[in-house]
Amino acid sequence: MNELWTSFLSAVGFAWWVEVTTDNPRCVYYFGPFPNQKTAATHQGGYVEDLEKEGATNIRIDVKRCKPSNLTIYDEKVDVGFKVSGVFSSQY
Repeated sequence: MNELWTSFLSAVGFAWWVEVTTDNPRCVYYFGPFPNQKTAATHQGGYVEDLEKEGATNIRIDVKRCKPSNLTIYDEKVDVGFKVSGVFSSQY
């Protein structure tokens, strides 16, 4: 039932997402969807840890309601010599 509820919230734009922004690589990542803010916040530490292991710098986090059209937004014009790996995906 919880997954069905989360899917509904996501479809109407009321699900919670962890938005992670990094400077190197210049990316915005979205992790989710989650049924509430508390659940999203509980999961954010693992995402930061994974990005740090990948070498990302200046990591910023925002837990918010949104409906992202892309889960990873990469600004390749700014980054030189940093490869984005495909290990990140929806965790819920």
